[in-house]
Amino acid sequence: MIKVLIVDDHQLIRYGFKSLLDSADDIEVIGEVGTGEAAIDFVKENPPNVILMDLRMPGIGGMEATRKLARSTPESRILVVTACDAEPFPSMLMQVGASGFLSKTASDDEMLVAVRAVAAGEKYVSSEIQERIDARLAEGENSSPFNALTDKELQVMLMLISGKKPKYIAAQMYVDPKTICAYRYRIYEKLNIGSDVDLALLAIRYGIIDNIQIN
Repeated sequence: MIKVLIVDDHQLIRYGFKSLLDSADDIEVIGEVGTGEAAIDFVKENPPNVILMDLRMPGIGGMEATRKLARSTPESRILVVTACDAEPFPSMLMQVGASGFLSKTASDDEMLVAVRAVAAGEKYVSSEIQERIDARLAEGENSSPFNALTDKELQVMLMLISGKKPKYIAAQMYVDPKTICAYRYRIYEKLNIGSDVDLALLAIRYGIIDNIQIN
């Protein structure tokens, strides 16, 4: 039996994933949590075979949670399931320890295939996302300006282009608002932009913002 932990801050999405997975004879959902921190705590006592991990969540977020869990509990395979499927997110999440990457628009059948694949020790990336990763590698690491951002900067960037204010972002990441302002300044500097509007326009240009809007 494949034991699965669902990590997503949207209750409706957790319910949908659980209903699908529980319908399979060989899969059992053993837990549902809404933050990366809660996932880390849960896995300490109840290590699953597969962790379904969202990217955009309050607190440390899915990328940092994936990094920590991949190091602390390597026997639990991490399948990232998110609406943020534009580069550089798939590549970076695979680099920090994810075993698979799936868009939330994937079919029910593909999700079951992906869960079984990563549980068996395989890597799984949907063909559409793999094509983007291959294109990025072919064009070089600097093909997207967002590749220059760190994990934390990407996390802040996602919230900024969703219209969140520094005070809100600081509360979600458990840091001082001044820290978020510093992140924002570095993001502007690295991307050679001067405002959140410029950031949003750049995100549209590189195919990120459309994905954010449906998450």
